[in-house]
Amino acid sequence: MSASSALIERWRAHLALDRRRSVHTVRAYQATAERLVAFLEQHRGEAVTQAMLATLEQADLRAFLTSRRLDGIGNLSAARELSAVRGFLRFVGGEDARPPRLKGPRVKRGLPRPVSPDEAMALAGEIADTAREGWIGARDWAVLLLLYGAGLRIGEAMGLTGAVWPLGDTLRVTGKRGKTRLVPLLPQLRAAIEAYVAACPYPLEREAPLFRGARGGPLSPALIRRAVQGARGRLGLSDRTTPHALRHSFATHLLGRGADLRSLQELLGHASLSSTQIYTQVDAAHLLDIYRNAHPRA
Repeated sequence: MSASSALIERWRAHLALDRRRSVHTVRAYQATAERLVAFLEQHRGEAVTQAMLATLEQADLRAFLTSRRLDGIGNLSAARELSAVRGFLRFVGGEDARPPRLKGPRVKRGLPRPVSPDEAMALAGEIADTAREGWIGARDWAVLLLLYGAGLRIGEAMGLTGAVWPLGDTLRVTGKRGKTRLVPLLPQLRAAIEAYVAACPYPLEREAPLFRGARGGPLSPALIRRAVQGARGRLGLSDRTTPHALRHSFATHLLGRGADLRSLQELLGHASLSSTQIYTQVDAAHLLDIYRNAHPRA
């Protein structure tokens, strides 16, 4: 096995075993590393080793992105590719690694719209992969999946305690005014929370917060908001991509898949149906946008 293949295999194992990332994410990040290595062998005219990767400069990454853009990828894909490259270089270089700083392409901004599934997963993945410790990355991944995959408010996610354990098919959530509701817990979401609990260095206690800060205290919503702010900048996403936008996207995507307003009201914990009806407007605007972009007579 060549030196570069060994590095990529270590990266793959790290993502799959240490970070417990999905098969899809591992495959995508591994493919990016393989593309980078193949490009550098041609670009630099030498074998790719750990020492060589430590010498990369902005110009090298810019040339790699240019080659990928020539392959036809868009701004979001280019931003995700750059994010995966940074993660690979940080892993290969160790704790003191400082990959070249290169601003990613900006995603075109427009009218307010839901975060797409790809954008939501890219955002969560970027935050998890850039966390300073593996368990913190697992924590942030689980929190963001709760917002997008279960429609929780960030305060509701922070309010979960060890009493939710062991996890089942639903999760009891306490929302505004102390109102509780049950939300379905998708297998991927349950697996993310279980991976976080297994990695967390602090004991799971029934009355203690489920999500802990670095020193063991309750996780602050401000930390998640700052992480989202940094990640959306690196990925070139809109400033409107916030933790609460993930909850909005959950609602809009369910409505687009045929969910009725009453069911959506229960899932979101809205006291009034009028609060839920706004998503019919968002969904209609989204469909109109697709029509305008796709229809030859629009």
